[in-house]
Amino acid sequence: MTLAIFDLDNTLLAGDSDHAWGEFLVEEGIVDRDDYKRANDQFYQDYLNGEMDIHRYLSFALAPLAQHDLSTLHAWRAQFVEEKIKPMMQVKAAQLLDRHRQQGHTLMIITATNRFVTAPIAELLDIEHLIAVEPEMKDGRYTGGVTGVPSFQEGKITRLNDWLLQHHRNLEGAWFYSDSINDAPLLKLVPNAVAVDPDPRLADLAKGSGWEIMSLRD
Repeated sequence: MTLAIFDLDNTLLAGDSDHAWGEFLVEEGIVDRDDYKRANDQFYQDYLNGEMDIHRYLSFALAPLAQHDLSTLHAWRAQFVEEKIKPMMQVKAAQLLDRHRQQGHTLMIITATNRFVTAPIAELLDIEHLIAVEPEMKDGRYTGGVTGVPSFQEGKITRLNDWLLQHHRNLEGAWFYSDSINDAPLLKLVPNAVAVDPDPRLADLAKGSGWEIMSLRD
């Protein structure tokens, strides 16, 4: 069965859920307003530039998870989804997902954002398969660390290959949709690469590679 794989932030969503979670923490007074916001914004700019150190970023982004119990975190997350994520949902993205469903394709999100943030978003989009950064847990609490390879840049290929092996699947006829130059390695790997509202570097790569370019912005 054909895989239809989607990046999440600025692809299916009209915004970045990872950065928005950091903004939510700042707005709610959960983290230091000035220092956390400054670092969050700088990491996001590094990501847009294709220059982010994923391990430094994850040490920063996952630290708040380790500082609070699960029930508190889940309550904040539910509020975050209502206030920040639902306004990012796009009609055209839902229509694209439905077109792939109608063709009998298996839908998957693969994202460099962590599972704590993205699991409820995948549920909202009714996408069963999610590959995301896996925050480490011990004794029912997050540690602030990461389990396994972060699904970022070439790491997306590593994690996807693991999934394919586990599920006895392959990339024959597969699609991958992304907005970001960070996803160039996986875009080059699939038979059907699509640049969605691409950043300037990805737009140039897509044009030079003959890939489809499309917009999902409503």
